[in-house]
Amino acid sequence: MLNLVNLTLRRGREALIEDGNAIIRAGERVGLVGANGTGKSSLFALIRGELQPDAGECSMPPGLVMAHVAQELEATSRPAVEFVMDGDAELREIETALARAEADGDGERMGALHSRIDAIDGYSARARAGALMHGLGFGPEQENTPVAEFSGGWRMRLNLAQALMCRSDLLLLDEPTNHLDLDAVLWLQDWLRGYGGTLLLIAHDRDFLDAVTGRILHLEQRTMNSYSGNYSDFERQRAARLAQQQAAYEKQQEEIARIQRFIDRFRAQATKARQAQSRVKALERMEELGPAHVDSPFNFSFRSPQHLPRPLLVVEHAAAGYDQTPVVDAINLSLSPGDRVGILGPNGAGKSTLVRLLAGEQPLLRGDRKPAQQLKLGYFAQHQLEQLDADVSPVVHLQRLDPAARELDLRKFLGGFGIQGDMALSPVAPFSGGEKARLVLAMLVYQRPNLLLLDEPTNHLDLDMRHALTLALQEYTGALVVIAHDRHLLRSTTDRLVLVADGTVDSFDGDLDDYATWLAQRRSAADKPAPAQGAGTSPAPGRREQRQQKAQQRKELQPLRREVQRLEKTVNQLTADLQEIETTLADPALYEADASQELQKVLQRQTGLRKRMDEAETEWMNALERLENAENDPA
Repeated sequence: MLNLVNLTLRRGREALIEDGNAIIRAGERVGLVGANGTGKSSLFALIRGELQPDAGECSMPPGLVMAHVAQELEATSRPAVEFVMDGDAELREIETALARAEADGDGERMGALHSRIDAIDGYSARARAGALMHGLGFGPEQENTPVAEFSGGWRMRLNLAQALMCRSDLLLLDEPTNHLDLDAVLWLQDWLRGYGGTLLLIAHDRDFLDAVTGRILHLEQRTMNSYSGNYSDFERQRAARLAQQQAAYEKQQEEIARIQRFIDRFRAQATKARQAQSRVKALERMEELGPAHVDSPFNFSFRSPQHLPRPLLVVEHAAAGYDQTPVVDAINLSLSPGDRVGILGPNGAGKSTLVRLLAGEQPLLRGDRKPAQQLKLGYFAQHQLEQLDADVSPVVHLQRLDPAARELDLRKFLGGFGIQGDMALSPVAPFSGGEKARLVLAMLVYQRPNLLLLDEPTNHLDLDMRHALTLALQEYTGALVVIAHDRHLLRSTTDRLVLVADGTVDSFDGDLDDYATWLAQRRSAADKPAPAQGAGTSPAPGRREQRQQKAQQRKELQPLRREVQRLEKTVNQLTADLQEIETTLADPALYEADASQELQKVLQRQTGLRKRMDEAETEWMNALERLENAENDPA
């Protein structure tokens, strides 16, 4: 299908790939990974014929039908569904020929062309285009909306739908999940599993790569290395290879120890709650995968907030929306240090509206938002990338936050986010989306927030940076609320899931696999016509009645939920106290002869804390079990 032989690609004088060799066979699903700037997109441009190799060759069979996602989209008045159908170039060619035959009155030619349309299933093309649009988040009413009326992100979805519409032999996808929410990512993942051609995929979402690919092509240090299996298999194989290199060994061991501390901490809190179990599994998996990132240029952590009031923020009986019309209603949410909340929900349900409400940027239609006096918000959203001052450097952005800071210290801090050397002193105008996102994250981290609100923080971030962000969030001691289509980040950093759907905000009792099932059932129900009501048939309860029933159930379970949260905070505090004791016991001075009494006091306190921890964990597990039983059997 695709043969790369002794390939060399350069960008100016700099070599991106030297003497690269790879054979991609028909039907393979290959993930192309590597740090930014290693040549992934340039390799795609070469395959599309937009670049020529500096040495070697890139060959493909003649007549190969190739599809890729265009990066630009002209703002036309063409209906969206017609634009998507343009992806089937053969169908459009036949339609053009058919129009000429009809104008010429050539009946024989018309018959032959209709047969060709039937042979390529062209009569169902509009329905297929509509299904692609629906899967990517468009409503039926948007099919005939002019392309020009969509925003940039939605136009990119139209480009993706057009590429999927093509009946291609080879499909090139360059970060297709960047402009998608979790629902659309899950749909695209399933669609690609059924794709019959050869797939070459650049992506920074490890769960997506794991689900779709069966081989990884890794670009690093101007080389091209092939690994069998999906992305997790690649990380394990690369970690083993790096472990054999003495220069990487010590750093690898430090990374393993760092991840192990998180695993030990959260394994102690494992309960029958599915999301808690899911997080422990994700952390255990990171123990294997983390060493593959020992050569990452990113290494940062959140500094402890100066104040941690309880609660940090309370929202009661709130509604938010636009033009006095609620998008989300009956919002009751309390956030305290240690809370780690992932927000789920269908496209357009109001997830971002909820986060803007929490950030104080969305006016309330009713209800109350009660921030703590010492609340310090850290809010990340995509629009903030555009609010950076294009004419000044990253260092100046931080100096505006802390005028007394030394430039040397600020440059060292920015280095942990991969903003190094001249880049730290250069205007941000030419920065890529990923570089701007890293700067915004650096500014958030520097301000030491006690409540983090992250709305799709992984857009534009590569795999190494996502890994570093995940580790940093695990250490973070404040409260975290996150919307993300990156399931690995959600699994690894959140303990509690909240579902925004049908105008309500409720706890989601399950994990991300349960959410995928919930979405599939919802789509299936939406696709089925409503059954006709017979004379003796009782009507289904209306949406208002369903909301009232849910609200009543939430009210009845609220005392038990509060008890669970109280016990969880107790366990977290005891865990922190025990870690502090262990740090104290690691001090050699404590074992000097004149410190024996102090040592005994520390050991006695450790024994008491361990006993209290056992009791608190038992209470917590029992309370969680009572809550789960009550939620599963509301009667």
